[in-house]
Amino acid sequence: MTDPLRRIVGRTLDRFGEVIASRGAALSIRETGRVVRIARGVAIVDGLDTVKADELLQFPDGVVGQVFDVAVDHVGAVLLSSHEELVAGAEVRRTGRLADVPVGEGILSRVVDPLGQPLDERGRVEAVERWPIERPAPAIMDRAPVTVPLQTGIKVLDALIPIGRGQRELILGDRQTGKTAIAIDTILNQRDEEMVCIYCAIGQRSSAVAKLIDRLREHDALRYTAVVVATGEDPAGKQFLAPYAATSMAEFFVSRGRDVLIVYDDLTRHARAYRELSLLLRRPPGREAFPGDIFYVHSRLLERSTRLREELGGGSLTALPIIETEAQNVAGYIPTNLISITDGQVYLSPELFQKGILPAVDVGRSVSRVGGKTQLAAYRTVAPDLRLSYSQFEELEKFARFGTRLDQATKDQLVRGRRVREVLKQPRYSPLSAPEQIAVLTAVVGGVLDELPVERVGAAEHLLRQVMRNDFPDLCRRVLDNRELAAADRDLVVAALREAAAALVEES
Repeated sequence: MTDPLRRIVGRTLDRFGEVIASRGAALSIRETGRVVRIARGVAIVDGLDTVKADELLQFPDGVVGQVFDVAVDHVGAVLLSSHEELVAGAEVRRTGRLADVPVGEGILSRVVDPLGQPLDERGRVEAVERWPIERPAPAIMDRAPVTVPLQTGIKVLDALIPIGRGQRELILGDRQTGKTAIAIDTILNQRDEEMVCIYCAIGQRSSAVAKLIDRLREHDALRYTAVVVATGEDPAGKQFLAPYAATSMAEFFVSRGRDVLIVYDDLTRHARAYRELSLLLRRPPGREAFPGDIFYVHSRLLERSTRLREELGGGSLTALPIIETEAQNVAGYIPTNLISITDGQVYLSPELFQKGILPAVDVGRSVSRVGGKTQLAAYRTVAPDLRLSYSQFEELEKFARFGTRLDQATKDQLVRGRRVREVLKQPRYSPLSAPEQIAVLTAVVGGVLDELPVERVGAAEHLLRQVMRNDFPDLCRRVLDNRELAAADRDLVVAALREAAAALVEES
């Protein structure tokens, strides 16, 4: 439309508005367009000359879309709801607002979709405010160092691969190796930590998500957890928005000075959803057909996780993104992208899983780039040498299979290593407190379990944890208060644990 024609139309509308106003009515001007083309989950629209990027659009029959591409002659929109009845030529209206979600305490214990609509049949979500899905990450000068530990309740992680509040720790491995189990155990362990948890399910089967929700409810973890769900049956646009929506919900609590844990399960499906949308909108494909900005898509999401400075409330957002590898290939496009973005990774080995070593954490290929700064002080008396000695044991065990004659020191190292491996095993949904972990690790490092048959280590561990809880309550409090374990205290604990384990040795 030319400028002279715009002026003529404007004057005509002004006169028409005056006539309507004189009759007691009001005139509202609304920009509309029409659908040119429909594909699976996307629509090409023209006629919306002044539409904004990421603005929500209203299609017929209650279908909602979001502006994804703004070209010279058309707009590409992703559809966020079922659109089987939508056809070319349908009218499209601007809403004038960006995609947002409800935030507040009312979101806890609820199951919602990425737009904040309830999925748990408990009625409308009571929201304090509505926050946009896309929000900028905190500035560098607003961030504080990551020094406060996040206790997962999993011995191998808390002792060897510590995670801090405000950290981004990647969990990766082949399918069916226990990635989600680690994240859920971490959520369960926050029961007494006053930490808010957000679980974001992306592209999963509805039945799997329902089982997970039942597990959270069974362990009384749903009361401090919100679940954001975009299943594999939902449109790709909804799957793409899910992690951003969940992060906005989490940031509300962070802004109030609270600590939040968010799990993205998983970003492999999120990347595939974004690839599907990009190809349908005819964006240029890159490596493995992913669009060129796939790195930015994930980095702008994960950069929102941090710990804020005390003057800004001191809240933190800890992220546990999950990705799935294929045939143990950690050098794939998406895995390497996320490894470079995050502050460490927990790698789950299918070989360990098949051997029954659960959780199947490969200590040699896992790392936390924050390190011991986030550990409770008591761990530093037992953990420093544990990782190195355990890695050496794994190499020695491979070497010993060739039947080579071994000296006594090597045999002793193999005996100790097998018991360390047995101690690091842990069943699902049974996170342990820090004092209990310290007791077990102190026992195995101190040689308390060396005389015990490997098959009796599990029973001994239960007994040692009971001794720590009942006989050393003051020491347990000091461990939780982040105080160091003195040499005298350690010797006292080792003596008590050795006495308790002696009875099991005699029985065996």
